[in-house]
Amino acid sequence: AGRIKVLQAQRYFLHQSIKLNSELVELVTPLEQVAQVRYAGGLSPQQDAIRAQVELTRLQTELAAFNGAYAQANARLNALLARPAQLALAAPQPLKGLSEASKLDAATLAERVQRNNPQLFAEQARIRAAELSKDLTFKNRYPDFTLALVPTQRQNSIAEWGLMLELNIPLQQGTRRAQEAQALAELEAVRARQAALANKLLADLSDNLAALSAAQDTEKLVANSLLPQAQLTFQAALAGYENGKLNFATLMDAQRQLSQARQSQLKAQLDAQVRLADIEKLLGETL
Repeated sequence: AGRIKVLQAQRYFLHQSIKLNSELVELVTPLEQVAQVRYAGGLSPQQDAIRAQVELTRLQTELAAFNGAYAQANARLNALLARPAQLALAAPQPLKGLSEASKLDAATLAERVQRNNPQLFAEQARIRAAELSKDLTFKNRYPDFTLALVPTQRQNSIAEWGLMLELNIPLQQGTRRAQEAQALAELEAVRARQAALANKLLADLSDNLAALSAAQDTEKLVANSLLPQAQLTFQAALAGYENGKLNFATLMDAQRQLSQARQSQLKAQLDAQVRLADIEKLLGETL
């Protein structure tokens, strides 16, 4: 389930990136044509026309790369769902809203990790097995009694019954002590592995919570500040270029800043979803 969530988030990121790059191609294409016309009319240098062509080619190359990555993500998702790789998939739905990382109680999540994590479950089972093995080994220090009824058969019938008592006394103390020491060492080793694993999982939880918080903060900053500023800058640069007050290089810089801001927003959303999936994997359950 965790891998499917991550793949769905990646598909959404790639789908939106394709949409964004397609819009940018549609935006830059007429600008490239305008630059060519201006150059032909002697109103702008050839450098503007070349720069426009380079920018358009860059966007088209990125678009092709995003399309390829999107197809690969679809194939991987189909494989996880045990479906043919080329089977068409519906467009990914918008990513679900996430709880603020600051509202997730780290101590409560740590308890849930220690209580529900599948890896810790497996280690706990190994500890129980080692404890049983140790208990059986320590029982060998006591004499072992066997009491049995033994029939005495004559011809085709049982003539009488006898009582047999067998006593097994552990005399090889050196061997027994070595076995006990080995059982104790194995138990301590398993407990140490579980403790080390628990520490690692809790460290992973802390790391993912911090990364989730950073991704959410980044997404907010981009959405509320960087993206609006980039949009205003581009609109101003476009108006200035159309009026002949700004050169084409300034317009392309503004367009690139707008593209990077939108891409940063998508990337932050993807990072948050991936970190959430990692946290849920540690918990062994959904949030």
